Amino acid sequence: MVYLGFVVGIVAGNIAAHASHVDALRVYVATLVLIPVGLVGAKLLYVVSHWPLYRHNPRRIWDPSQGGAAQYGGLALVLPLSLPLLAALGLSFGAFWDVAAFTILLVMIFGRVGCLMNGCCAGRRSHSWISFYLPNRSGVWDRRIPTQCLEAGLGAALLICAIVLRRSLPFPGALFLLVAAGYAAGRLVLESTRESQAGVRRFTIHHAISLLTILSSLTAVIVRWPKVH
Repeated sequence: MVYLGFVVGIVAGNIAAHASHVDALRVYVATLVLIPVGLVGAKLLYVVSHWPLYRHNPRRIWDPSQGGAAQYGGLALVLPLSLPLLAALGLSFGAFWDVAAFTILLVMIFGRVGCLMNGCCAGRRSHSWISFYLPNRSGVWDRRIPTQCLEAGLGAALLICAIVLRRSLPFPGALFLLVAAGYAAGRLVLESTRESQAGVRRFTIHHAISLLTILSSLTAVIVRWPKVH
């Protein structure tokens, strides 16, 4: 599902690049270069946040049968490393990431469907009206909050907002910053609906990253927003 998300997301990014009058071929090249970097970053953050699982058996880190990835890790690694790449390709940093927001959102939507199918990122047990009979990553079925569906819905809502707002924002990069803040705000809430794991605190590293993302993104928007004289 992540692979399908990348395919659809790259196509969407190509359409967005043409619509924004950004060199679509250079965006395509930059995206292909950055995808494996993002996958490595996502894996590394997952390992850090689940270190007790890997501490005594580090070979599991790159075992493809183990799975495991954290989206924030991919973004944290890709953003700084994209600076020299985009400069070499002659692409505006802000304009590229406005386009890349569409790719990222589609990867997220498809990826959460894959999570639902495999039971990873499962919601906590619940008997509320919103709960469904779903498995976790260990294959244990129970009534759970459909966290994966809620996160996919968050991605879809942000995608619609991005399509509507993309022509009305005042500077390159504003769309990406607002999408990042919107995702982080939603993730901050939805993180607490996930099934807790033994030895993991209720306030996770993803809560902290969400708060930092909201603060830094909105600060950047406020600082960059054109002043009315």
